[in-house]
Amino acid sequence: MLKPLGDRVIIETQDEEEKSVGGILLASNAKEKPQTGKIVAVGDGRLLDNGQKVALNVKVDDVVMFDKFAGTEVNYDEKTYLVLHEKDIVAIVE
Repeated sequence: MLKPLGDRVIIETQDEEEKSVGGILLASNAKEKPQTGKIVAVGDGRLLDNGQKVALNVKVDDVVMFDKFAGTEVNYDEKTYLVLHEKDIVAIVE
């Protein structure tokens, strides 16, 4: 498995709904980029200027919402993941 560094997290994105509100099936190029996902790995924390390490506010298995164009997509072990900084996460979905 991938191990993120610092304040980065690795997210397995969740596919968005394929139908519109009216029930119309959307083409794959018309779908929005997913904005929610499940955290599968977290880094060991953000390093402050004084050398102190601050733990992340999220943990593995949290379902989160993140900025639409945040992060970098990576392919690993035939799966696609999103690697992003904790600051790009906007909410934990409960």
